[in-house]
Amino acid sequence: MARGSPSNRILVREAAQFMDQFKYEVAQEIGVTPPRDGYWGEMTSRQCGAVGGHMVRRMIELAEQQLAGRPRA
Repeated sequence: MARGSPSNRILVREAAQFMDQFKYEVAQEIGVTPPRDGYWGEMTSRQCGAVGGHMVRRMIELAEQQLAGRPRA
């Protein structure tokens, strides 16, 4: 990937606020204390990775449910 080209940018601008809120919800669910000031740089890589990993799992689960035609539980 080219330098300076972010790979984790939000593709749907309207989803940015939802994704930020989602990140904080997942962090609380797995017992990671999210930063109050919004700066995640003081968190460990393990903590940030756990939050990101759980976010991905939940998004995949939602997509699978939608593909299967089932309503979200």
